[in-house]
Amino acid sequence: MTARFLMTAAISAIVAAQPVVAQMTTIGAGEGQVDIVAWPGYIERGETDPNFNWVTKFEEATGCKVNVKTANTSDEMVALMNEGGFDLVTASGDASLRLIAGKRVQPVNTDLIPSWSTVDERLKNAPWHTVDGVHYGTPYMWGPNVLMYNTEVFPEAPTSWNVVFEEMTLPDGKSNSGRVQAYDGPIHIADAAQYLMTHKPELGITSPYELNADQYAAALDLLRTQRTLVGRYWHDAFIQMDDFKNEGVVASGSWPFQVNILKSEGLPIASVIPAEGATGWADTTMMHVDAAHPNCAYMWMEHTLSSNLQSDLSVWFGAVPSVPAACSDGRGMQTQEGCDANGLADFEKIRFWTTPVSKCESQGECVPYYRWVSDYIGVIGGR
Repeated sequence: MTARFLMTAAISAIVAAQPVVAQMTTIGAGEGQVDIVAWPGYIERGETDPNFNWVTKFEEATGCKVNVKTANTSDEMVALMNEGGFDLVTASGDASLRLIAGKRVQPVNTDLIPSWSTVDERLKNAPWHTVDGVHYGTPYMWGPNVLMYNTEVFPEAPTSWNVVFEEMTLPDGKSNSGRVQAYDGPIHIADAAQYLMTHKPELGITSPYELNADQYAAALDLLRTQRTLVGRYWHDAFIQMDDFKNEGVVASGSWPFQVNILKSEGLPIASVIPAEGATGWADTTMMHVDAAHPNCAYMWMEHTLSSNLQSDLSVWFGAVPSVPAACSDGRGMQTQEGCDANGLADFEKIRFWTTPVSKCESQGECVPYYRWVSDYIGVIGGR
């Protein structure tokens, strides 16, 4: 299925989708397994760190074995869900509406998820998983895309994203050329657009996901400049961590997950949200329209909203729980101070990933996502 087809469908679905009745009305016996596509670090069974395991007890309690396929980009998640064979996916906003529009996911019956009532009110009806009042998933975790940096190179936190977008001499007296990274996904165009909102206000960008032809061209030009600086485009979180440890990378957009692991290993790593702000992700557990194990899938969705899982995942990933009580009820490792540090109060400041469409709200005509896909491939290829 092509990106153009998906975006055409997305426009039609978002504008004119009809309400759909959730497919399940009761939960039966588990089918013995549940197959999930997830971001790295999202589903842990203690193999990376024995302190973080929210799979084993679920399997023991339900008899549903959890099988996980990690995906490193939203496009990879969409491709895997299009192929089928999975029950659930932890989709970010730049994938979720495509999955809904492409009829790859089914509505969920929130009456079958007892912990739905505990979900953050800011997330229950979020537009990236709710269409015409119909819910297509349960919120999982959210947070910002941060600027990760080496503290030996930056004794003080960088105040701007310019350290990864423009050639310069860093505080250690060396150029940033070849020492920075950028995300290997078309949604990174939004990071460039967000940077331009501050540094070229005359462009009139009001949303980094809604760009007219001129705004889009300016973002691509900035990314072409960045291309001359980037040593590697990253999409695998663990390869990025290795690059910071062993390949001389000193600054990059990243996720709190990588920052936390590197810091836990005693490496000179920190992160910051620079003055221009940040894009971010709010992820939703969504069920495939042809899920082979729907009972186990519903059991897992309920399990993901337990405050102890939400609390521990928040610590592990450096993100914000979708269940606010997980910050303070003491059932897991997280504390209120930890949630505050992870950005609990910054919800309105983060520009969450969403799927760019041609019929946009801020202006008459915007560049749709299929163009982002093809043009970003061109930028990475030096065009």
